[in-house]
Amino acid sequence: MKVLRAGDAALLVETETPHRLHAAVRALGRTEIVDVVPGAGTVLVTTAPGTDLGPLGALLGDLPLPETSTAGGEPLRVPVVYDGADLDEVAAITGLTRAQVVERHAAAEYVVAYLGFSPGFGYLTGLDERLHVPRRDSPRTAVPAGSVAIAGPYGAIYPSSSPGGWRLLGRTTLRLWDPDREPPSLLQPGTRVRFEARA
Repeated sequence: MKVLRAGDAALLVETETPHRLHAAVRALGRTEIVDVVPGAGTVLVTTAPGTDLGPLGALLGDLPLPETSTAGGEPLRVPVVYDGADLDEVAAITGLTRAQVVERHAAAEYVVAYLGFSPGFGYLTGLDERLHVPRRDSPRTAVPAGSVAIAGPYGAIYPSSSPGGWRLLGRTTLRLWDPDREPPSLLQPGTRVRFEARA
């Protein structure tokens, strides 16, 4: 891991497993750490003003990582009706049948690497390599909440209606984002996810 200063009160740690580092830093329980924000290949650790970043940076650089994130527990089961608008296109791109696309998508176990794009939008790692397809050339102006999608090496579930260019495989009725829930996002970095095909 590489640790870089990010201003006067933060450190940016480059890592291949941001969700595991996120869990390890949170587990430290250090009072000077204000927030921990995982990204695609980094974790931003913000601190209280006046924190000596040198010792903290050394600690983070040698921090042992858990095998899995403590946010995991039992996988979140997501029921999916696989009738997405891009299912046929994904099958054509990959050379698989519709049934094979569904089977491969539902067979994998995913882990939320980080949240981004919109509140509660989790980037899920673990997608079968045969399903790594590019985003659409022309994004949709509105993707319905609950849409189950893929793009590149990631899977995702749209937590709310928004524009988007990911390829839609299906839909779920599970509510991913609820401002009245604590925490509002059903997905957190390290959450394990399994998709289950429903009729």
